[in-house]
Amino acid sequence: MDRSKMISQLEDPSEVFDFLVIGGGATGIGIALDASTRGYRVALFEQSDFTKGTSSRSTKLVHGGVRYLAQGDVSLVLEALRERGLLRQNAPHLVKDQTFLIPCYRWWEGPFYTIGLILYDVMAGKLGLGRSVCIGPKRALRTIPMLRPKGMTAGVLYHDGQFDDSRLAINMVRSSIDAGACILNYAKVIGLLKDGDRKVSGVTVRDEETGTVYQVRSRCVINASGVFADEILQMDEPGKRPTVRPSQGVHLVLDSSFLQSDCAIMIPKTSDGRVLFAVPWHDKVVVGTTDTLMESPEKEPVALEKEIQFILDTAANYLTRPPKRSDVLSVFAGLRPLAAPRSEGKKTKEISRSHKLIREKSGLITIIGGKWTTYRKMAQDTLDLAIRYMHIPTKDCITERYQIHGSRKNPDFSDPLYVYGTDADEIRNLVASSPAMAEKLHPDYAYTVGEVTWLVRNEMPRTLEDVLARRLRILFLDARAAMAMAPKVAGILATEWGKDETWTSAQVKAFNEVASNYILN
Repeated sequence: MDRSKMISQLEDPSEVFDFLVIGGGATGIGIALDASTRGYRVALFEQSDFTKGTSSRSTKLVHGGVRYLAQGDVSLVLEALRERGLLRQNAPHLVKDQTFLIPCYRWWEGPFYTIGLILYDVMAGKLGLGRSVCIGPKRALRTIPMLRPKGMTAGVLYHDGQFDDSRLAINMVRSSIDAGACILNYAKVIGLLKDGDRKVSGVTVRDEETGTVYQVRSRCVINASGVFADEILQMDEPGKRPTVRPSQGVHLVLDSSFLQSDCAIMIPKTSDGRVLFAVPWHDKVVVGTTDTLMESPEKEPVALEKEIQFILDTAANYLTRPPKRSDVLSVFAGLRPLAAPRSEGKKTKEISRSHKLIREKSGLITIIGGKWTTYRKMAQDTLDLAIRYMHIPTKDCITERYQIHGSRKNPDFSDPLYVYGTDADEIRNLVASSPAMAEKLHPDYAYTVGEVTWLVRNEMPRTLEDVLARRLRILFLDARAAMAMAPKVAGILATEWGKDETWTSAQVKAFNEVASNYILN
């Protein structure tokens, strides 16, 4: 992942890519991976850092979607369950089986949810993760001791997938580059190139670090920019009706003592009609989410007070130790790029999470909607559609069985470096190379100078925030700890990149401004 080498590929004006992808989230990176592994020439441009937006802010689940089954969206659940199983096979170092418990407090809930979840298991077929079972209240409380015991009639155990979203995306980027893709972060598309017949033939892209502008040609341009998709569509056809409706989802991160279990909680019915999850993640607990219609997309969305209070109040109804604002280690908000419904007044939780493909008269292809779990199928569908309109040979998709970079079977999930898969050995060697590399960055966490140094050299971060938010994940786990680590990490970056004290101070200041939105006062 050498950014200068990626830039050099844009400097030849005669170069014509087969596919050019706008957007470096799960969908865009998935398309780049599919295209490059088929043998096509592909470029991807992301205006910020990879997964800066929606794709770093998920509930950390690779799941079929129990609530979509309840809504009757059987086809989406079938697709997601299959993709869940494939992703666990293709990235076993990042996707794992997670046991969930549904606590039941009314007599009918136990059998009702058990029947539904057995159907969920059957739909997964050979790619299932485990059998669902109804258990008594005593066993349920042994499984998760912090659940409210009063009135509990039963518990239902079932299995779904859990993962680290940004870490998976970075490994997908590395896989794509290994297969020949040109992928750049901090490269903003500022215009579309068109031929005489008004067909899109490429993009104008600006390197956000240097200000240099490039014109990049491509046989097909794919708009996978998520909640910002309409900005690209406006470049193609000014005044076009919006196609995306942003919906905000908020999560709170608590200490693991609030569960005292490796098992997650799923609350199937909350006051707003959604489900609520409390999921173990990197020795913390992620609790969420909400579903709030937003007027416009933001690069750095901020949790609303009503969303925070909703999560705290709902969690308090089920836990013996109700979480308080002071217990929240980090709060993060993300925007889902939902396909705008045709009818007005439709609630966001009722809008299908299925993806939608749009082909404009200009040939621009846009993909909206979808979810992390189905990124691979979304990419395949997008490319299959695009290939129909391209004058090049068709090449078959191979991502169903493609091992993503770092893939390691039977990883030790208790190892702090497990998210790196096969790359972990390189990090250990670097950490062991000197006492300075082995120095810890925070007394409460295992991160070291060597780990950050390896990230800087191998994973294309460009800012302090990139490292602390989307490479180490500490901003999402403990925002105050991230701020405490910031000066030390900025110093490492400055040393690696030859930056001065002015740059270092500016990076720390900029990061602290972002991190302040992850802290509840």
